[in-house]
Amino acid sequence: MCVYGEDFMECPSVPIRKFHEKSIYNKDKRKVHFTFSDGAELIEEYDVNTDELLLRKWRKKGTLGNVGKWEIEVGEQSSSLNFEIDGLVESNANPVFIRKDTKSHFQWRIRNLPYPLENYKIVTKPQEGQIVLSTVNKKYFKMFGVPDLTRYGLPLQQDVIEMAHANNTLIISYKKPAAYVEFEKRLLQEIKRLKASKDGDVDCATS
Repeated sequence: MCVYGEDFMECPSVPIRKFHEKSIYNKDKRKVHFTFSDGAELIEEYDVNTDELLLRKWRKKGTLGNVGKWEIEVGEQSSSLNFEIDGLVESNANPVFIRKDTKSHFQWRIRNLPYPLENYKIVTKPQEGQIVLSTVNKKYFKMFGVPDLTRYGLPLQQDVIEMAHANNTLIISYKKPAAYVEFEKRLLQEIKRLKASKDGDVDCATS
């Protein structure tokens, strides 16, 4: 089953969305707030000019019905907001892992990694739905998934991953499957059809 939230889309070929949404835009961004029947919330922000996904974050209800914290899947919040949420700010010298996609690739950037490209090893574990990044010098290790493919029901593939390194930043690119690229196009078309309000901000509280 291909889903976004619990009931986002029964199948990619059927453009039926079972959620409540709110769309707000200003000169530069379009923000869409989805509220699902299970209480989960999703906020996405798009660049109005390029349609680039700038931010995606989820908030789900706990087992006792309490509202959880926002979890960022794509993009990053400002450091001031992170301090308000977490009560701390990471050192500028520590590796910073963020996801920033392109239209053709899922992409992750890890700042503050000075080691040359040949020092990195990356392996996919399809059964676990994880990508494992490690270094020959054992200075860095990271496991991460591609929730988009999990929701869509597609396994990870090793041969579509590429790495590059520049300016102390490691860039990991995973080529999106053609079927998923088409899905994103249709999803964006659906989002653009939403009646949007100008300015203001999204009310993240559920009714």
